[in-house]
Amino acid sequence: HVQLVESGGGSVRAGGSLVLSCAAPNYLLRSSCLGWFRQAPGKEREGVAQIYGPGGITEYDDSVKGRFTIYLDNAKSSVYLQMHTLKPEDAAMYYCAADPRAWVCALTSPGDLLYRGQGTQVTV
Repeated sequence: HVQLVESGGGSVRAGGSLVLSCAAPNYLLRSSCLGWFRQAPGKEREGVAQIYGPGGITEYDDSVKGRFTIYLDNAKSSVYLQMHTLKPEDAAMYYCAADPRAWVCALTSPGDLLYRGQGTQVTV
C-alpha cells in the first residue's frame, strides 16, 4: 500500500500564497511521475501540475502557469506545490498523485495516476 499524505491547505485571501506538501515514499521521488490535481464541488477533476524524469520535467495547466510551481525535496521525501496569486477559482480539494512509471506523465493527467492521497482543502 502506497501512502501519500498532503498538508498545507487552508484559507487565504485572493492574491495570497500557499505551499502544499505531499509526503511520499522515497522510491517514488526517483524516476516517477508525480503530480497534483484538484477538484471543486460540482466541477470535474483538473490536473494542475506534474514533474517527472531525471531532469525534473515540469508541466502545468494553462490556468496556473506562472503562478504555481511543483518541485521535489528528496531529503524530505516530499513533493510540493507552491501557489502564488491565488484566485477564487483556485479553491478546491487538492490531491497529490504518483505513478512509479515516469513515462505515464507524458500520456496522462495527474488525476489518472496510480496512487493518490486523501487531499487537502484550499479556500480562496
